[in-house]
Amino acid sequence: MNAVIGGLATLLYLLAGGWLTLRLARAGGGNVGPKRGPLALGWSAAILHATILAQTVFQPVGLNLGFFNALSFTGWLIAAVLLAVSWVRPVENLGIVVLPFSALMLVFGLLFPAERIVADPGQWPLELHILIAMLAYSLLALAAVQAVLLAIQDQRLRRRQPGGFLRGIPPVTAMETLLFQMIGAGFILLSITLFSGFLFLENLFAQHLIHKTVLSMIAWGVFAVLLWGRWRFGWRGRTAIRWTLSGFGFLALAFFGSKLVLELILRRY
Repeated sequence: MNAVIGGLATLLYLLAGGWLTLRLARAGGGNVGPKRGPLALGWSAAILHATILAQTVFQPVGLNLGFFNALSFTGWLIAAVLLAVSWVRPVENLGIVVLPFSALMLVFGLLFPAERIVADPGQWPLELHILIAMLAYSLLALAAVQAVLLAIQDQRLRRRQPGGFLRGIPPVTAMETLLFQMIGAGFILLSITLFSGFLFLENLFAQHLIHKTVLSMIAWGVFAVLLWGRWRFGWRGRTAIRWTLSGFGFLALAFFGSKLVLELILRRY
């Protein structure tokens, strides 16, 4: 049954992403269609995806976040955040990348099931810490995708090629505002994650957590400097893009780089 539901969810994710791609391509001719249709498809996929996660991640024995389960859950969370924000902010075009990514993560989770219970039943503070951390990662992942789109937009404008798909996305200043709103929200959640980690985990610098902790703190520092530079010096454009992608790179290594090494290479669960 999970295979059937997962296949349908994957198809809906891809259809929604394809619809958004077609919608953006048509923007070159000045015809930008409504976003309700692709978002509805995306939500349908996310709901089906959630029914699978309810069985594979949220188990009676605790929170199961083996490597591929964690990827699937993160893919769903990124998609859900994007779809929710898209109703009030013009960020739906990020779904061109995000929704196929979520479909791929769902497929990985179904093909390579693994069990690693990271929180036993009743350990709600630890579960809350983990969920906030993954939400922070999801928001900053969206910021990274936004930064890539902003880089493409900036490059096209520098080459004096303002037409095409650029007509379907907000102007640079609005894109940058959205970027820093995402970074600001993600930074707050990442700060809560690090602070709560010191409260709920016995030793954040234990051998199996040291790499994740150090890389997360470096990422936090990068985003802190970026936000300070934006406030103090008005950083924008290529500077903001480089700092955003650098910070997310460290965060990706912290969340999934260390997890990949420990679980898939060293086989430490």
